[in-house]
Amino acid sequence: MSETGRINGRNGAKGGRRPVKDNLLHVLVDKIVSGEIAEGSTLPNEAELKEHYGVSRTTLRESMQHLVAQGMVRSRTRAGTIVMPREQWNYLDPIVLDAAMRHPKDERFYKSLVDARLVLEPAAAAAAAENATTRQIMVIAEAFDDMVAAHSLYTDAWSDADLEFHTAIINASGNWVFRQFATAIGAALLASFRITNRASQSHERALDIHRAVLEAIRMRDREGARRAMEVLVNGARRELAEALSLGKGDMPILPRKAPVMRSSGSPKKA
Repeated sequence: MSETGRINGRNGAKGGRRPVKDNLLHVLVDKIVSGEIAEGSTLPNEAELKEHYGVSRTTLRESMQHLVAQGMVRSRTRAGTIVMPREQWNYLDPIVLDAAMRHPKDERFYKSLVDARLVLEPAAAAAAAENATTRQIMVIAEAFDDMVAAHSLYTDAWSDADLEFHTAIINASGNWVFRQFATAIGAALLASFRITNRASQSHERALDIHRAVLEAIRMRDREGARRAMEVLVNGARRELAEALSLGKGDMPILPRKAPVMRSSGSPKKA
């Protein structure tokens, strides 16, 4: 087995983290996502892993079953357990997503996330312009007001309000599939906002772009809302590329808990 495929450190946990015996799956996912266990490498066999982490066969097999189910590894007779390419991983799995957020060097994940946003969010904005209730438009406007009050792109208050703005629009679309998707990736969206906002050059320009989306929805301008959101997300794509190229994304991003949904349609932190 190559060095890149070897798991180092018996405990695999630091400070106040839970013992590995209770957290083996999180440890293995974290090592794979971080690249400590490289794509294409072979995991140690069952006996070695049991000895290394001091866990039972049941605990180990349950963890391996989860890794297989999420497309992270594949087990073959004689060949062993192989780490699969990232493109095959289920990034919407909460444990995988949590690890991806803590290792923002994975540029492919964030670029793919922006691409997904470019498909979903303009359609959601167009639908919101047609379907949003008066109350839902108020929620979008309140989130925008929070962005104005944040005064700076470089604060958690701005990023939190930014997430509220986008989530409120998706909720107002009336499309429950859009909403479930946004809920599933809410934490990842917040992570990407915190990266791209640090690359944005102008608070005023960012407000102008978001205001254009809000006003199009208020005016029930379906195509205007779609175009405004396309401008917004394409801007985020450029800012993401800049942030990652400058290394601005190499930072801890957000707490482990994802935002949860209020009944009124706007998010709050768990």
